Amino acid sequence: MGRFDQAQDVMQDTVNNLVSYSRDHQGIVLGATAVAVIGSLFVVGVSRTDKRKPGTRDLGGGSIKKAHIKQEYDDYSKAYGKEAGDGILDRTKTTELVNTFYNLVTDIYEWGWGQSFHFSPLLPGKTPAASEAAHEGRLAALLRLKPGMKCLDVGCGVGGPMRTIASTSGANVTGITINDYQVQRASYHNDKLGVGSLCEAIEGNFLNMPFPEASFDGAYAIEATCHADKLQDAYAEVYRVLKPGCYFASYEWVSTTKYDPKNRDHVRVMDEINYGNGLPEMRTYKEAEQAGKDCGFKLVLSYDVATASPVCGPWYGRLAKIPISFNRAMVNFFAALHLCPKGVKDVHDMLINVATSLVAGGETGIFTPMHLLVFQKPEANGKGH
Repeated sequence: MGRFDQAQDVMQDTVNNLVSYSRDHQGIVLGATAVAVIGSLFVVGVSRTDKRKPGTRDLGGGSIKKAHIKQEYDDYSKAYGKEAGDGILDRTKTTELVNTFYNLVTDIYEWGWGQSFHFSPLLPGKTPAASEAAHEGRLAALLRLKPGMKCLDVGCGVGGPMRTIASTSGANVTGITINDYQVQRASYHNDKLGVGSLCEAIEGNFLNMPFPEASFDGAYAIEATCHADKLQDAYAEVYRVLKPGCYFASYEWVSTTKYDPKNRDHVRVMDEINYGNGLPEMRTYKEAEQAGKDCGFKLVLSYDVATASPVCGPWYGRLAKIPISFNRAMVNFFAALHLCPKGVKDVHDMLINVATSLVAGGETGIFTPMHLLVFQKPEANGKGH
């Protein structure tokens, strides 16, 4: 890492720490943060694909050219209906819209959340990072992964869970994502963290994967297959590439039994969650269970991790503590000075708004992003382990 890169990372860490501290001490920290932000403008930058974490002034649109970000965001927004429950109007464009969505949000996700694009219950006495790792590590245990095994990450993002699962199990993990910019970011992190020998990210559609039949010893999806137009299509492709007798585990975004489709507030919250997260629709956990069974899987386990433990903090707790006003002011500041591309502010506003909807979904109990499903592909003789 060069000295300019180091200087920029130090400056960005300072800003990030001040943002966190500002939740409780906003009056004290604003002046210092302004100095840090302005100072960061004078640090020589590097490519966004060659940085540990995007800085505020690095926020962009993934593989979308800067001049086109605003138009791509507008097109994405128009793809969703305005009436209650509409979702994506032309479902044949779902995959294309999901790719656009992740081009638009990946930098902001890394900047404001981290390398693991998912939620986790907060374990007592543990940090959010430790809770996140435990949430990921649970899957390695459920899949019975061992050194030398080959595992598939379905919708790997920038590879945060992949690196945890490969490191804790010793298995080789191949991640697939529709978004080429995420492949670049995942590959950078894999090399930077020294896990490139166990982790690989490739660009591809998890509805039509470039792998031979029965080529993986395990597979998992973390809040990813919710993007599929038809969930059964995603599960069927996982079934195809999984070896007989092996397991597939998924944390699914679903509505719970508390969701009332006749309740306008419930419907509004779900519509906002779908729009702000690139989902075609919101399914029930029963529909997800059936999708796996219809592909030939045996359902081994099904429960909502969000409500499983009476001692864990809520999955949306970290989201609720994000200093929304401060973050919005940061992005608005850079947008006003034309230091981030036109359209980035719109994307950030969309994510800030959906954060409120996600918290509402969690507090009312009508939505969970972590209904755990574990399936097994039957042995060739029709029996499981």
